[in-house]
Amino acid sequence: MGVDQAGMTSADVAKLVGGSLIGAGDVDVHSVASLADATAHDVSFLGNEKYRPQVLTSAAGVVLLPRDFDAPPPSGRAWILCDDPSSSFSCAVMQFAPPMPTYAPGKHPSAVVAADADVHASAHVGPCAVIESGAAIGENSVIGAGVFVGENARLGGDCFIHPNVTIREWCVLGERVIVHSGTTIGSDGFGFIPGASGHEKVPQVGIVQIDDDVEVGAQVAIDRARFGRTWIQRGVKIDNLVQIAHNVVIGEHCFIVAQVGVSGSSNVGRGAILAGQVGVAGHLEIGPGAVIMGQSGVTRDVPAGATLFGTPAISRKEFAREKMLLHQCGDLRQSVKALKRELAEIRAAMDLASET
Repeated sequence: MGVDQAGMTSADVAKLVGGSLIGAGDVDVHSVASLADATAHDVSFLGNEKYRPQVLTSAAGVVLLPRDFDAPPPSGRAWILCDDPSSSFSCAVMQFAPPMPTYAPGKHPSAVVAADADVHASAHVGPCAVIESGAAIGENSVIGAGVFVGENARLGGDCFIHPNVTIREWCVLGERVIVHSGTTIGSDGFGFIPGASGHEKVPQVGIVQIDDDVEVGAQVAIDRARFGRTWIQRGVKIDNLVQIAHNVVIGEHCFIVAQVGVSGSSNVGRGAILAGQVGVAGHLEIGPGAVIMGQSGVTRDVPAGATLFGTPAISRKEFAREKMLLHQCGDLRQSVKALKRELAEIRAAMDLASET
């Protein structure tokens, strides 16, 4: 744990995170909590400006704050001013978190490991895991309970595959890949040819390749390629409940947020961000550094660095203009109604004048 929790003070926390202590240096802290739930012995933080009003009213004994926070702490409490309170809070959390589970090298007696599978002696294979013929598991990797690794699949060193993950045949994972529970890597791509007698399945004979330092969330489906590979490149971070179709390429260091769906053969450029519930049509190019905002539907290629909103997704400038015009429609409607009334009054007056 690094620091004795019982003896940790606000001064210890400030030293730990490299922040500037304001207020009491002897606040005794035992845990971490949100501003709303914290007690006098908790460390909290301000990570979003919308919660700034909660800082002074919170009971938190210690609060990590941005350096521009200028209100003094109440008596008996402490502020720690940081360059990045959220990152500093993550560092503090690790001091109070329970110890991480450890995984001894070796195979659980209930695991089923093919005789010709290459499992490194330092790897851990958990209860009821299945490692099929020809598969390879790298040094220090952890294969959790109930994981299935198919024929000739290959995992590099220091991977962590959480319980109940399926890695299908021939798929390739690099070094330090993390895959969370319920995810399937290498399921068949969705390929069918409609015919008079029904839908004929198109063979899906490619693989999924996941490069080094990728993290894949829970309940994610990454389909194998029709041929060649579906490719998740180095450093990509994928949230829960994401669908990545056959032959998709996700470039290095992209963020793919929850409930995103990327259709077949689309390419997502390096460093792009697909926010929650984004849908991407097939055979599209999303340029490096592009940002697609939540619930957008992408139906055409996206230039590098663009920020898109809406369905169909359009540029931020177009989106703002359309929203502004839509907002003005109510006023325009009222103006038209007023003009119609005036016109009716003028016509009535003209009719009256012609009668006299």
